[in-house]
Amino acid sequence: MADRPEEPAKASEVDPHWRTAGDRIQTLLDSCAASGAAAHERAQQLVREVVELYGAGLQRIMRIANDPVLAERLATDDLVASLLLVHGLHPHDVHRRVSDALDRVRPYLGSHGGDVDLLEIAPGEGPGEIVARLAFTGNCRSCPSSAVTLELAVDDAVRAAAPEISSIEVVAAEPAPGVIAAESLLARVHSNGHSATRWRPVPELADLEPGEVAGFHVTETTLLACRVDDETFAYRDHCPVCDDSLAGAVLQEAMVRCPRCQTGFDVAHAGAGPDGTHLDPLPLLTRDGVLSVALRGKALGAMA
Repeated sequence: MADRPEEPAKASEVDPHWRTAGDRIQTLLDSCAASGAAAHERAQQLVREVVELYGAGLQRIMRIANDPVLAERLATDDLVASLLLVHGLHPHDVHRRVSDALDRVRPYLGSHGGDVDLLEIAPGEGPGEIVARLAFTGNCRSCPSSAVTLELAVDDAVRAAAPEISSIEVVAAEPAPGVIAAESLLARVHSNGHSATRWRPVPELADLEPGEVAGFHVTETTLLACRVDDETFAYRDHCPVCDDSLAGAVLQEAMVRCPRCQTGFDVAHAGAGPDGTHLDPLPLLTRDGVLSVALRGKALGAMA
């Protein structure tokens, strides 16, 4: 009997590998540079030839298909969409892409008491510059540490969906007393800081049951993940009250309680605790069908 054909790999198993392909290619190019300028130039030329080849192939596929339904499916696949963007073949305009990106991070903003609207996509001051103007509504029910995570989530989503965006400008209403102004979320767009940020896929988070809390090691970071109904939240494994680990914490509804000092924190609302204390939240979004956490060299809440 003939062997059964292998089933195609699921997107969640394949895409995280290809998301880091750019980093691996750059590492290979850097290693070629060690062999001299000529070897480096040949390697760069090889990459350019390959990119132009698959770009021409993608263009022909889009032209031959000429199917709005297929085009929509391709546009909503992160990996394919990123390739279409590189070659200017994405079927959606920049306004649509930014709007869709904000829709994906809106639930995360909501967990911090805020929301975001796209006001306009407009020409910038310089030649070829494009500005995205956003309006934040509501108030961030968290500390400046949490504000940085929201900045990171929004900025990453917008720039991934529309790399042609040069800058992001934010308009926000006056905040209520005692809360962090929404406009602070994007007060600084880190042109260099975000290059040090990596979204790390953590597929094990999908196995959490409602009401479950568990610890995970991701690179050199230990995080605490909590599942509240159908939402998952991630925080650094650190209690700001007793300055100890949260290992062994129990989740009761939306409150996680430190097993050492017994302080409770609202994980569904930015990890808010008593007397202005907060857990240190980490951006946790679904990327390529896999829950992924954003990490960078220093703690996300460390303000410059």
